[in-house]
Amino acid sequence: MGANKLRITLIVLGVIGMAIASYLTYIHYAEIKPLCTAGNSCIKVQSSVYSKLAGVPVALMGLIGYVAILISLLIPQSENTRFATMALTLVGFAFSAYLTYRELFSIHAICEWCATSAGILTIMMCLSVWRFLRGDPAPASAGAAAAAAPEASAPLGTAST
Repeated sequence: MGANKLRITLIVLGVIGMAIASYLTYIHYAEIKPLCTAGNSCIKVQSSVYSKLAGVPVALMGLIGYVAILISLLIPQSENTRFATMALTLVGFAFSAYLTYRELFSIHAICEWCATSAGILTIMMCLSVWRFLRGDPAPASAGAAAAAAPEASAPLGTAST
């Protein structure tokens, strides 16, 4: 996958994740029940003690996280921005893994919205680590031009014939 396609994929996943986190934040503050096909499991998760951290809804934290990830993807790209994207997705993945643990072993219910967001963050984390580790591949045209004319880039008087 090319660098641009990888970045676009991350942006699309980030927008989907942001939409989910926005919905969960909205239902929290509107005090309405989430749409859920798994009975009352979403309601159980959304109303649990683990739905807030220091009084702040984890849905809002997720929304802020997705916005930060999207900003890191939309600003001009460099090694620093690729690192920022990777770091943000790693933190998001770790927090999401913790919340999934709480769903499974403390709340004993799975919120479909939360599980979908966790899946998105897992994919984003894998892609952003891959994107960071592969670096910034040189444009194909620049590499081809340099290979075709090595004398043009050699210091004066050192080109081989």
